[in-house]
Amino acid sequence: MNPSADITPPLPDLDVLTRPFWDGLAGGVLSYQRCGACGHAWLPARSECPQCLGDVWHREAADGGARLVSWVVYRHAYHPAFAHRLPYVTAVVELDEGPRLISNVVGVEDLSTLRIDMHLALRLEREAGMVVPRFAPAASPAEPDRGAR
Repeated sequence: MNPSADITPPLPDLDVLTRPFWDGLAGGVLSYQRCGACGHAWLPARSECPQCLGDVWHREAADGGARLVSWVVYRHAYHPAFAHRLPYVTAVVELDEGPRLISNVVGVEDLSTLRIDMHLALRLEREAGMVVPRFAPAASPAEPDRGAR
């Protein structure tokens, strides 16, 4: 057993803005905010729309489909909790609904197969007592995997 697997990774700060996101993930739903004034959708959580600065917004559920925008492969762990994952992929993904988030791409045997705009599917995974959104290559854009592991 790798001792780094027992080290807790950094956990998010939960507050009135971020808790609904994390509670939604625990319930199997990836949510994002949408502005009531201009319709812009965004992640991560914030109190005003990053496009028009409107402060009237609501949460919507993502369908689980996304595309790969950019990525980096980590071959060195900059926190001991991640050493057992090496190499791992940290990526910017764009949800089908428009918001972008930083996440991980998992389930890729050959990292050279990653491509810009490749279709991804949401994969909810449990870690350190929380459910986190990760993404895996999708068989097709219409087949997201929402099962928490």
